[in-house]
Amino acid sequence: MASREEFLARIREALGRGEPGATSRPGPGAGLPPARLPDVMPPIAPGELLAKFEEELAKVSGIAHRASNLEELEAILKGILDGARADSVVLSRNALLAQLELGKRLRALGKSVEEWPATGDPAQDAGEAYRAACFSAAVGITGVDWALAETGSLVVTSASEGSQLASLAPPVHVALYRRSQLVESLDDILQRLPIASKPEDSSAGRSVVFVTGVSRTADIEQILIRGVHGPRELHAVLVEESCLSAAAPGSR
Repeated sequence: MASREEFLARIREALGRGEPGATSRPGPGAGLPPARLPDVMPPIAPGELLAKFEEELAKVSGIAHRASNLEELEAILKGILDGARADSVVLSRNALLAQLELGKRLRALGKSVEEWPATGDPAQDAGEAYRAACFSAAVGITGVDWALAETGSLVVTSASEGSQLASLAPPVHVALYRRSQLVESLDDILQRLPIASKPEDSSAGRSVVFVTGVSRTADIEQILIRGVHGPRELHAVLVEESCLSAAAPGSR
């Protein structure tokens, strides 16, 4: 058995410190593993990001869709809404939803749609109405900031969505994303997150939610139940650039 001195010496060595009483301290990051561990988490080639994301999404009970044109997008959304027997939908303020005129398209399908109030300083009653709609709507539709390939996660921030309630409260969550939002690893996400340069300043995206599959919980007998603390159904819809081009003003 190692003596006390030998044991403490091993700890000092692991921490990168010298003998007792030494005043030197390790530099930033000393003794830490490299940011990426290719032997543990092999890198994903750029051309394989989408397939990897969809593969991992399926493992956590998410459903992947691809829309290359507006007809396909409308068919996907109609299928999801019909499957959920949804008459009411709530939309976040994500710019992708506005670009697709999603509220208008859903109303044309006969759905009741509540959208995030006008950006800036929404009236108190409008904000309250939106929050109430998030808890009463059958389906919530948002964009994402990024789609994380290594875990099949969706990253949703308050900077782009206004409120993440549309992704958390309704029993069905539909997230629209673009190929350019696919990233390989958590390291890529952390490098892209908007962080305030001064501690006293608030970050542009003060709330960040990582959505990895549907909500699930288990009781003491380990009986798995979905949808207790959030959506029981998750759909990730890839909106191809050809679909966006068709939605551009003057294209019809």
